[in-house]
Amino acid sequence: METLGREIQEIVTSYRKDIAELTQALVRIPTENPPGRHYRACAELLARSTRDLGFSAQMREIRPPKNSARHAGKTRAAEPRYLVCASHGAGPRALYFHGHYDVVPAASPAQFHPHQRNGSIFGRGSGDMKGGLAAMLYAVRALKDLKIKLNGRIELRFVPDEETGGQRGTGALFDNPAFARDAIGMLTAEPTGGEIWNACRGAISLRVTIRGKPAHVGLSVRGVNAFEHMLEVASALKTEKTRIARRKTSFRIEPEAARKSILLIGGEVAGGTNFNVVPAQCVFTVDRRINPEENLAVEKQRLLAILERMRRKGVQLEVEILQEGFPAAVRESEALAQALAQSVHAITSRHAAFRMCPGLLETRFYSARGIPALAYGPGRLSVAHGPNEFVSIAELAKCAAVYALTAIRLLASKGISRRADE
Repeated sequence: METLGREIQEIVTSYRKDIAELTQALVRIPTENPPGRHYRACAELLARSTRDLGFSAQMREIRPPKNSARHAGKTRAAEPRYLVCASHGAGPRALYFHGHYDVVPAASPAQFHPHQRNGSIFGRGSGDMKGGLAAMLYAVRALKDLKIKLNGRIELRFVPDEETGGQRGTGALFDNPAFARDAIGMLTAEPTGGEIWNACRGAISLRVTIRGKPAHVGLSVRGVNAFEHMLEVASALKTEKTRIARRKTSFRIEPEAARKSILLIGGEVAGGTNFNVVPAQCVFTVDRRINPEENLAVEKQRLLAILERMRRKGVQLEVEILQEGFPAAVRESEALAQALAQSVHAITSRHAAFRMCPGLLETRFYSARGIPALAYGPGRLSVAHGPNEFVSIAELAKCAAVYALTAIRLLASKGISRRADE
């Protein structure tokens, strides 16, 4: 395996220019989400690039999942969504290389004009995660060029809409009960900064609308102040926040205070029309982030019960569910986790730390089916959504080598061999 690791590093190093060029080409396509623009152009580039590397690739439109209307909110968009899929190898066991090609809105249009500086590519999506997609493609190319015979297959899946919850991307794929039924594991190329994310929080996110009655300030007795009612509701939620903050996850995350369970009140707030008018409406959001040890259904019901109690007290309110997602976790002793950790050490000479991602991950869709799923990729979370997002070209190549070696460890269980036509 040591010799093979060196071979993989050498061949991936020879791809560095191509990996960088593909990353920059992908960054140039402004797949901002919301609202979800230019998806077709990006999917076509991914499919074409996959074919150019010698693999059969399909691009198809993704139909909205059955429950998408419940979570429409700001994520609903008119433009179609597209999946790009390809496969390498044969057999009943499949390792999924999964990633998203949508990006958060840019800080400026210049972020979609990528440039290289000091061995890194700068631009929106370079780290999260268009560079990771390029690394995954060239990882599979390395296996093909080295003629490694796998006891199974690698399935590539590139999806949209991860940045708005994934319901019209990966969520739609899992609306099909047969999807990934043969999976032994999944890797996604989130910008983990050299760590392995083996857990993520779940979420239940709400938009609460408080209704009141407008009136001139001089006749405020005739009105109903939606803002004051909002304060009552927020106070009840703050009591819940104090209660849940006593809980801590056992998974590693930094800083230490981040281990606490989370309830964010008022991420978005809006209401009123003028300083001299009793506000007839107040809107705010509630974002509950659930540690892996907690139960999504239980925590969701607790929030809804608080709101229902306030409704019975006379507060006129409406609730919209913006997103909900299960937490996910993989044990460090899991075969996928061990294979990835060993491959990281072989390629980088570093021991990768296991950590919990502070946010949602698409690993949760796979974990809900009992499929172990991990995040490991180039780039840094600290700059991923910022004005100076970048990814190191050297890290892109190292990640490609890590992905390839991990696939060999998992799918060459009957002994590593080369194809007969080598």
